[in-house]
This record gives sequence, structure tokens and C-alpha cells, in this order.
Amino acid sequence: MIKKIIAAVVLVSLLTVAIVQAMDKKTEAPETTSQASANNEGLSIGAKAPDFELKTLTGETVKLSDLKGKKVMLNFWATWCPPCKAEMPEMEQFSKQAGDDVVILAVNIDPQLDVQGFVNENKITFPVLLDAEDKVNEAYQVLSIPTTYFINSKGVIKNKFTGSMTLDVMKDFTEKLK
Repeated sequence: MIKKIIAAVVLVSLLTVAIVQAMDKKTEAPETTSQASANNEGLSIGAKAPDFELKTLTGETVKLSDLKGKKVMLNFWATWCPPCKAEMPEMEQFSKQAGDDVVILAVNIDPQLDVQGFVNENKITFPVLLDAEDKVNEAYQVLSIPTTYFINSKGVIKNKFTGSMTLDVMKDFTEKLK
């Protein structure tokens, strides 16, 4: 009986030590504050937008750095995502109203699915880019979709919106870009 009690005490002690050590690892501070915000929130506002090159559904190549001088609304989405589907009609409407100095790029993160069917069904006319290797998604540290980055004409991230956007939000954020 005493052996069972001792074994139980040792087991509980070991379990407690393991839990405490696991909790300590989770609460260790990252090396820098900017690293903490990047890990938790994606790229920070004021950061230079990482350059990338992706193909569109039509096979054309789009390179972000080629768009310098234009305002860019960079949207990350997927065909299976309900909030992404909800914002697409307003993004299409915005693309028709936006001036020549605004470019909408919709980066699809699930190109193995029927993206072309989705685009046809929703009558989307703005460029849909295919992130087949997930490199751009990773570079922009997208944690949830839809996520949209607003990049000014100098290639700097000026704002970020997570979730489904309305037409008014799109207009407001792009008007604030220089």
C-alpha cells in the first residue's frame, strides 16, 4: 500500500514539473518586440511589402514590385472560406469604381480547388493570383483569411484588415494610401 502511495506521489510530482516547464516555455519573451508582433499579427504596418511573383488564372505573371507607383489592395482568400465568398461581390464592385492608380490582387491559397469555376460563377474581373507553393502566404504571415494588406505607391504596408470587408472599408483604406 505504501509503495502505491509513493508511486502516486512521484507520478504527480513528475506531472507537475512537466506542466510547469511547458508553461515556462510558452511564456518566454521573444527576442524582440517586432518579432512578437510579426509572429502574432503578421507583417506590421510600416514594413516594406515583400516582393513576389505569381501567375494569374490566365497564365500571366504579376510581380508586386512592377506595381510601384500604384496603390495595391492585396487580398488573401480561399474558395472554401465563407467570409471570403461574402466579400468578393463588393471587391468586384470596388474594382470597377477604383481609379487607374489602384490595383486589386486576390491571392488564392487553395489553387488545387476549382478557382476558375469560382471566378466564373462570381464574375470576378480583377486579377486572381495562384499561390501554389504557399510562399506568398508565408511571406505575408497570413494567420486567417480573408486578410487584406493595403500597400502604398512606394511599396509600404499602410494598413491591414482581417475578416470580410465591405465596399466602404475598401474605399476608406485605399483613400488613405499615398
